[in-house]
Amino acid sequence: MSDEQPPIEEVLATLAPAPAPLSTGRSVRPGDRIFAVLSGGASLTLLLIIALIAAFLLYRSIPAVRADTTNFLTTSAWFPDSTPSTFGIAALAWGTLLSSLIALVLAVPVAVGTALFIAHFAPRRLAQPLAYLVDLLAAVPSVIYGLWGLFFLVPQMVGLQTWLADHLGWFPLFSVGSGSTFKQTMLNAGVVLAVMILPIISAVTREVFLQVPRDHVEAAQALGATRWEVIRLAVLPFGRPGIISASMLGLGRALGETVAIALVLSTNYVISWKILEPGGNTFAANIALQYGYAADLGTNALIASGLVLFVITLVVNIVARGVIARRREFAGAAG
Repeated sequence: MSDEQPPIEEVLATLAPAPAPLSTGRSVRPGDRIFAVLSGGASLTLLLIIALIAAFLLYRSIPAVRADTTNFLTTSAWFPDSTPSTFGIAALAWGTLLSSLIALVLAVPVAVGTALFIAHFAPRRLAQPLAYLVDLLAAVPSVIYGLWGLFFLVPQMVGLQTWLADHLGWFPLFSVGSGSTFKQTMLNAGVVLAVMILPIISAVTREVFLQVPRDHVEAAQALGATRWEVIRLAVLPFGRPGIISASMLGLGRALGETVAIALVLSTNYVISWKILEPGGNTFAANIALQYGYAADLGTNALIASGLVLFVITLVVNIVARGVIARRREFAGAAG
């Protein structure tokens, strides 16, 4: 019998088994796995729906673009059912972008000011009802805004537009020709759109302002900052990505608005900087007004214009996401 002793490690191993390695992750519960699958499926379904919409628009647009005897992107006239077929989206794109930009310029300052007042200035007893009223405006149907604009806003805007033409007519934007009635103008359409997108921008911006860390506000106050300095140094920098997101959301609503624009804007296919003269049209309003009278080729032409609007909206959202991402990276680097 050998007198050699076994190593101490073997003796300890026979006495107690080696401890199991620590798990680096938590066990996945069946409910979590099911939720992950459903969430991923919902995301893929949404992407599939968008892809199918784009494919349908592209498929129905090809016959009209092939039949067009002019340049689809640079032509302003709209006669798709004539012989030969002549139509393009230049005037529609111009009217859509110009009316939406006017709406943004008018709505964003008012919406941000309203959100600041509700979130940081108004007493709580006043802030809650006011926030409810602002949110309620977003639920008003488009046709109501259109009727309000047609029968109330347009007559009331004649005096303001006359004043702008008399005092600022030297500027190309406010110049008018002789005999202008100041009705069905691009400015009227922009004001109606501004009223429509204002509650959306204000509601989203307000929620962002309410999420400003209390430590930031109290630190600025401790340094002796005034109320406006607190807003400028602590609230607005934190809420800038939210303001951009809300503005892009409102812009998407303005780009696709149909009934209200069809009621207050003329149907002329012209490209003009003069926002105080009748003229201009938009993609959505043109589709709504022309669809009932369009033949097969005209319907395909309207779908082609809808495809362009789809692409414009997609590009706007992509640019907005990029701007927001860069703002967040800058904020994280600064912190």
